[in-house]
Amino acid sequence: MTYSHRIAEVANQQNTLIATVEQDERTAYFYIWPAEAFRGQYAVRGCWLRNLLPAPAQEDNDALEQGVPPLLSAAFCRTLEAEPPLDSAGLQVLWEPTDDGAALWYQGQLLAVIPGWSLYQNKQVSFSASCIKENRLTAPLGSASTNEHYAQAEKFRHFWRDWHDGHLWPLVEHEFLSCYQQQYGESLKYYSIDQSGWPPMAISQHYHDGIWYFLTLGMSTRAMPWVDHLYADLAPQHRRIELGMAIDAQVMSEENAVQMASALASFAHFPWAQLNWLGEGHLLSSDVAPVGFDAFLISGELASSSGQFLLPKRDGERPRLLWTTPVTPAEREFAAASSSGGTELVALLREQACDHIFRPRQQVVAEPV
Repeated sequence: MTYSHRIAEVANQQNTLIATVEQDERTAYFYIWPAEAFRGQYAVRGCWLRNLLPAPAQEDNDALEQGVPPLLSAAFCRTLEAEPPLDSAGLQVLWEPTDDGAALWYQGQLLAVIPGWSLYQNKQVSFSASCIKENRLTAPLGSASTNEHYAQAEKFRHFWRDWHDGHLWPLVEHEFLSCYQQQYGESLKYYSIDQSGWPPMAISQHYHDGIWYFLTLGMSTRAMPWVDHLYADLAPQHRRIELGMAIDAQVMSEENAVQMASALASFAHFPWAQLNWLGEGHLLSSDVAPVGFDAFLISGELASSSGQFLLPKRDGERPRLLWTTPVTPAEREFAAASSSGGTELVALLREQACDHIFRPRQQVVAEPV
């Protein structure tokens, strides 16, 4: 009987996925496993790394039938000879900043990539340095000039190295605070919301023209999951965001406004904690919504001119500022009833001259029968 040994195991930032390297006397494989909470939603992804026995001339169907990791057949292998077993001390797993894909480095060389977008479709997608022709177990990794995933893995390696040095956050923090202060005056209070993890994230509180403003900074350090899969070439326009909340000071005291704005602290972690994304017309439930409301609508389109301004670029991409505004249970149900319900709700609110600033207003949909 063949037994695999796990020689490396590295969870992502939010512990939603676990990358492993497993090896027996025949083969070595790289896997990304969903954590228990996501096992019903996402499949395990695998990547053949190398044969530790000579490559067979035909597909290793016996192994497949027995449910053990198969050898890769000779037509697809860089070398026909048995390769040496991997030494766990030489392995390094680096997660993509989106937290849904990972690259495997070995003794300083890129060995394999399982891209994040592959999580959201049925076909297994991976790239291995020991592969020379695409097959059902993996595809060639090639080089940075021939494979965008190789180039991305190198880019992400530099990204993590730069953040590990610890000098980037003060620059990012200064850029965003300067941007917000230009719009809404000095930052009155500053709340750390990163839970002592990476990336650093915070909420900056401002008061301007009778409005309390609360804005996140740090979310846009990393791209959100799903977006590359959904938007392809248009992904740079959607994958980085910051969130804001605006509250009329005539209807809510500072203490109550801070309480309501505390919703941003959990919303800021949502994309990576839930392997999801936030965009125009999305809704998030919250226990701190004001009386009569039970969720928040996410929208940039709802903002008046005072809420539409350019944010500093991150990694060459311009983040979007999306505002969070409370919605009633009936409005939430209306939005959830169809794939376009959220954007339709934004349109209904705009028809009633509602914008991103929270004030008393009439419900814009009928109560469900």
